[in-house]
Amino acid sequence: MNLRFDGVTVAVTGAGHGFGRWIARAFDELGARVFGCDLSAAELAETAEGTGITAEAFDLCAPGAARGWIGRVEAASGGPIGVLVCNAGGVRGQVMRPVEDVPEEDWHALFDINLHAAFNLCVAAAPGMKRAGRGRIVTVSSGAGLQRSLTGIQAYCASKHGLVGLTRQLAHELGPYGITVNSVAPGFAPTNPSSIAQLESYGEDGKARLVEGIALRRLGTAEDIGKAVLFFAGPLADWISGEVLNVNGGK
Repeated sequence: MNLRFDGVTVAVTGAGHGFGRWIARAFDELGARVFGCDLSAAELAETAEGTGITAEAFDLCAPGAARGWIGRVEAASGGPIGVLVCNAGGVRGQVMRPVEDVPEEDWHALFDINLHAAFNLCVAAAPGMKRAGRGRIVTVSSGAGLQRSLTGIQAYCASKHGLVGLTRQLAHELGPYGITVNSVAPGFAPTNPSSIAQLESYGEDGKARLVEGIALRRLGTAEDIGKAVLFFAGPLADWISGEVLNVNGGK
């Protein structure tokens, strides 16, 4: 099968680096009209350079930002979004601290980017997809959304669990309209500053133990995660919805 997305409008959040950059560029190469957003204008410009990607830098967590962006994407493309990839997320520079030492604002900050932003994106994109009678929503959750998190960060783990729950619930709500909703749950794939710093903190012995616990004996890459997103967005996943795909090398 020759996988193509010609004529499909694709919106990718967190497109400035890592998973999001690979995903946005892959859709662009496969013929889609791609719109990408990120907090970092400089990184986003690197993603879009030499491509047809329409890039916009802003804070996805600002009031009204997610819904406003979806509206601008629909206006620019002249129709509904075909594929929405809710990839933006992370730990926002936070590190593990005892729960009693976690400020309330830090807890909310991770829920804002890992869960609330995805909710607002889906709220804005769903009406157009319903009118079209089709659509694909792919969330990028985490193995931490199914068990404890290696980060030890309570809000990261809890918000990713919430994203998995949102994915499964929306699959049933939107399924009657021809819309599938699935999630890719990455294993350890150090592709951004936070995950790279986490990996380095383990030391050489810790890194070796981490890799030894993976069946394929290597850490993940942005391409590994991105390919799973393409699968859910493509025709091979026509009758798959509400699923969470662990992409972790056999952890």
